[in-house]
Amino acid sequence: MTNLRIGVMYDRDWAPEGLPGFARQAEALGVDDLWVVEDLGWNGGVSAAAVALGATERLRVGIGITPAPLRSPALLAMELATLARVFPGRLVAGIGHGVREWMASVGVAPRSPLALLEETITSVRALLRGERVELAGREVRLDGIQLVHPAAEPPPVVAGVVRPLSLELSGRVADGTLIAEGHGPRDLENTRALTAKGGAGPDHTLTVLAFCCVGDDPGEVARTLHPQTEGQAGWLDRPQEDVFTVSGSAPEAAEDIAALSAAGADTVVLRIAGAEPLRQLEAVLGALGRR
Repeated sequence: MTNLRIGVMYDRDWAPEGLPGFARQAEALGVDDLWVVEDLGWNGGVSAAAVALGATERLRVGIGITPAPLRSPALLAMELATLARVFPGRLVAGIGHGVREWMASVGVAPRSPLALLEETITSVRALLRGERVELAGREVRLDGIQLVHPAAEPPPVVAGVVRPLSLELSGRVADGTLIAEGHGPRDLENTRALTAKGGAGPDHTLTVLAFCCVGDDPGEVARTLHPQTEGQAGWLDRPQEDVFTVSGSAPEAAEDIAALSAAGADTVVLRIAGAEPLRQLEAVLGALGRR
């Protein structure tokens, strides 16, 4: 677990004006990553990433995730390249399908979500490398687009996906896979198999988001996590008790993280519920020997 990265999510429900201070405090605690969210109606992922990067000095910032239907690949590549040039080596760009109902509500639901995601990731990565892109795809058209200021150090582009065909797609075209909250060690083994089926090599990374609550009262921890695990159980179509969490006392939470690492996670990002999230983060890092 020595190479495992530990991250923390700035939850979408937390006010954006609190992000700079939270990012600085998380960095001071010794965490490796801060991940921001782009969900329809909440905060903009690229702007939030810029805020977090500007407020910190070494923290890596992940965007989890930009919905491909909402983003022109050319504009997304321009935004990412700007951040990558100003903050080299400190950005990870997550791209996903987006929630189909949300995409339909703003008139951008694609005919083929798989085609759109593949064409978006492929073209964004090429543009970030400075290539001139000609693409007449099923969902994306780019007629000789090239960035004037491509990324000197292209950031990893990871696919935030869940279903089998999308996981294969991630293995085929992305630098890594971002795995949604609720997935445990057994899920990661299946994810590795599916991304490998798509063509992922040993450098293809797995970043796992995980609901987290740290405390010495098991009943209070369970009550705090219940709304998150209940909602995610429905989305994942599994019993609530099978929704994986990083929870319990700090040593127990550290054991949960170790289990994800042993199953192949390269980064574990904690989505902390309950009071004093930074105190909880500090306790977990202490139990992991990271303080």
